[in-house]
Amino acid sequence: MGMWSFVKDAGKSLFGSKAEAAEAPKEDVLRHELKELGLDAKGVDLKVEGDKVVVSGKAVDAETKEKIILAVGNVSGVASVETDADEDTADAVFHTVVKGDTLSAIAKKTLGNANRYPEIFEANKPMLSHPDKIYPGQVLRIPGGKA
Repeated sequence: MGMWSFVKDAGKSLFGSKAEAAEAPKEDVLRHELKELGLDAKGVDLKVEGDKVVVSGKAVDAETKEKIILAVGNVSGVASVETDADEDTADAVFHTVVKGDTLSAIAKKTLGNANRYPEIFEANKPMLSHPDKIYPGQVLRIPGGKA
């Protein structure tokens, strides 16, 4: 079992009002978000338990499952994501963005070279639309990186 923490109030708001955004979204709203992002969630089940989302089942591949974890975790109202099995996400490396972070700085810290920032950007598409559009509290995938 894997468990990843997210900043509950820092994620993307899928709701209209601030009061609704404080609550974790329902499964169907999260599924719609995955579809909007173009992520193939076949074989994956989502269950919301308070401010935690449980992702179970087998995704098409490990990269897709990691992106699903990030897509649902980086939603306002979600504090953690838990997976039922570790085998397809055992090697996952995530980084929580802090104030002042850039993809270059994150690449230098996690991949050893600031010029490798495009790898992090690519690893986080479609959730990232531009390398400069990251925010504190956001969690990013680090491809082949170190914690």
